[in-house]
Amino acid sequence: MAVPEERFPVLGHRSDQAFVAGVGDRPLTMRGVTEADLPELLRVDREVFPEEPYPYFVLRQHIDVHGDRILVLDDGECLHGYVLFVTTTDGYVCWVLSLAVSADRRGRGLGRRLMLEALRQLRRERVHEVRLTVEPANAAAIMLYRTLGFATDGRVHRDYLGPGEDRLIMTLGAAGPGTA
Repeated sequence: MAVPEERFPVLGHRSDQAFVAGVGDRPLTMRGVTEADLPELLRVDREVFPEEPYPYFVLRQHIDVHGDRILVLDDGECLHGYVLFVTTTDGYVCWVLSLAVSADRRGRGLGRRLMLEALRQLRRERVHEVRLTVEPANAAAIMLYRTLGFATDGRVHRDYLGPGEDRLIMTLGAAGPGTA
């Protein structure tokens, strides 16, 4: 899988190291989720997706089943974002199920950092393709994913997540000629 590390370096940070997202902010640490994070994960999800956040039990199950596939941004007091990504049993395809950054921390490259760390992990695991869905009107997310190398088939998938829940499907393919 082609990961745009050269275009978007991580400035020497590993996922378990602290970094500052903005002037006056507490340092953030990107790390794997823990069971103790569940209340904060739920809070962030409800803040970012107020219309349809994950129910408590779904986040609980994601932590139990895919805990190694959830990265969080932690300032020592609360969470400010997360990415949830799940790989198929054959290890060939990964779906990014959710990317969320608190409103007060958006526009600082945190979503990009979360995605780059997830993509690095997937590349180490030799996943061939990463897919995600995005609302067609979410220009900021579409731009982020495009700058990371994701492409869309150009069509809107009507009612993809249910009535009125249209989505674009974006894909980042394995390295090679003609791939993203």
